[in-house]
Amino acid sequence: MTKIVKYPEASYLPLVENLHGHEVRDPYRWLEDPASPDTRAWLAEQDALWRAARPPLRERFLARLTELSRVGLVTAPVWRGERRFHLRQDAGQEHPVLYCDDRPVLDPMELDPTGLTTLDDWQPDPAGRLLAYQLSRSGDERADLYVGDVATGERVDGPIGGCRYSPVAWLPGGDAFYYVRFHQGVYLHRIGEAEDVPVFERGPVSYGLTISPDGRWLLISAGASYHDVWLADLARGGEPRAVQEGVRARTAAGVGPDGRLYLLTDRDAPRRRLCVADPEAPERWRELVAEDPEAVLGSFTVLQGGRLLLSATRHAVGEIGVHDAETGERLGEVPLPGLGSIGPLTSRPGGGHEAWFSYTDAVTPPQVWRYDARRGEATLWATPPGHVPAPDVESRRLEYTSADGTRVRMLVVARPSGGGPRPAILTGYGGFGIPLLPGYASDSLAWVEAGGVLAVAGLRGGGEEGEAWHRDGMLARKQNVFDDFTAAAEKLVADGWTTPDRLAVWGESNGGLLVGAAVTQRPDLFAAAVCSAGLLDMVRYHRSGLGPSWVGEYGDPDDPEQLAWLLAYSPYHRVRDGVGYPATLFTVSAADTRVDPMHARKMCAAMQRATGGDRPILLRHEPDVGHGARAVSRSIALAADALAFLAEHTRSDPPGFAGDADGVDAAARAQLGRAPVQVVADGALGQEQ
Repeated sequence: MTKIVKYPEASYLPLVENLHGHEVRDPYRWLEDPASPDTRAWLAEQDALWRAARPPLRERFLARLTELSRVGLVTAPVWRGERRFHLRQDAGQEHPVLYCDDRPVLDPMELDPTGLTTLDDWQPDPAGRLLAYQLSRSGDERADLYVGDVATGERVDGPIGGCRYSPVAWLPGGDAFYYVRFHQGVYLHRIGEAEDVPVFERGPVSYGLTISPDGRWLLISAGASYHDVWLADLARGGEPRAVQEGVRARTAAGVGPDGRLYLLTDRDAPRRRLCVADPEAPERWRELVAEDPEAVLGSFTVLQGGRLLLSATRHAVGEIGVHDAETGERLGEVPLPGLGSIGPLTSRPGGGHEAWFSYTDAVTPPQVWRYDARRGEATLWATPPGHVPAPDVESRRLEYTSADGTRVRMLVVARPSGGGPRPAILTGYGGFGIPLLPGYASDSLAWVEAGGVLAVAGLRGGGEEGEAWHRDGMLARKQNVFDDFTAAAEKLVADGWTTPDRLAVWGESNGGLLVGAAVTQRPDLFAAAVCSAGLLDMVRYHRSGLGPSWVGEYGDPDDPEQLAWLLAYSPYHRVRDGVGYPATLFTVSAADTRVDPMHARKMCAAMQRATGGDRPILLRHEPDVGHGARAVSRSIALAADALAFLAEHTRSDPPGFAGDADGVDAAARAQLGRAPVQVVADGALGQEQ
């Protein structure tokens, strides 16, 4: 890469505030305003700088990943009556298409050929006749909710605004449904009526909804870090009754086809347990399946014949147990194709003897499997429409010791080698109780099959080992997450996988905060970093994006004690003059409504001014996409840029990494995902940003 001679001019303001006795500098606050002429001019110069500095390997990655991005997608079926709904993405399609049986019913590209409209969520009515679906544009995730006729494709209602990933609970007959207005509460919408009826409100928190198969029982969850649960009997007026209230616990609840209330909870069980109750007396729980001391329970479904399926992750590897639905006794396991991750279990709303789930591992794109309770067999139901040869890779699970003596697990994926350090990417998440689980991510494989090492650390703050693991990495204990990450890097170096001059870090969102902390706390340990959509100014994070809803995870900067926690690790405030920082690429999207791009702008300016080394600090800015889903071609371009940047700054021998001319087995290359590792989140209880 051409040496950076001069960074864009960024005014350094003498802005210092006394916050609860702390002198807090904020010289780049002016970059918080994206509309100001100064910010726009600075961004334009950063764009030009990035284009000029873009690594030559980028074109190799882009061309090959474009060719190999054809594996496609298929998801487990959602049944409504005899109709089967699922997503499918064929080779060359920018977005997944929603199908009913084998007929496409909603294609985002037909709605918007620019590729900037995404299908954020969808829910058919009980008969599969109508479809509630949510669209957002240019990545802003401020979805509008519509209702369409499945048979004709005609739009019959909507838009209803403010439905960011809203759950939808249809009433029998398809004439009305409950939905959530983002951070406002639960509303009842009747098809064709302009005014919706407010049903339930507990302040600006996240809400969840489920409804029983017969349409009688409505379950509402609400909370920030933790979830309270209410149950409404719609046959008797629908007044919500508390199932759990005022308890520091996460509980997911649903009424099964057998009429029982099921509660999957970490209340008094950090790795979760499954309880049951009579909906008529929802406060009287009894334990059905006890907490497993080595596994974290996931999702469940009830089948005919008195069988209950319950998924779990055992040290981040998925499994599905078969239980007696009445007693909870474990009767056996669903046979799985390997050591990977399991998606949520689905079955017919009224029960049945079948269940479906997705399976993925490091070299297997997500497949759909079907379990037959009568035979006790699992068979392959559907595979992605494309095919990519699996590279020859090896996965190893390592344990290492963090700063306070805690044992942490890490997955290391690499091609077989005769030994010697190699370029390596270390990634993690460590927040919101969300685990990083094994999963197919083709940019990960592209790195590995090119000769690199990929390491995924199961940090505290995540959900790999249950709720206690999460709590040990949040609020005042957030530094544990960064200590776990640093210890993972030191383990990779000590065991000979890599060296500090060949080790990179990559993370997104809360993982971007992780990267920011890593490069400011231990800049000597890393050669390069990619920080995507990261939280970096922890003094002002709660003033924009979804920041106000994360105070329960990170702490409140307006509270004197909690501000001290945040300042201790806030990456923006830990940038120091003269430090030789790793080569760092910040990637941001202007329409990101979760994490304000101002974090990356301010951090980039601070590091460009402060760095004492000659490794570049760069910003990659996209004007018309957001934090979440994007078109495939956009994902390819982002991953190609990031991989090329990391390859450029982690190799010690310039001809020795990435590209066919360097001796890489092209037939073993894999295709592209969005992030360096697929995050298979626990949909039951995990609370994503």
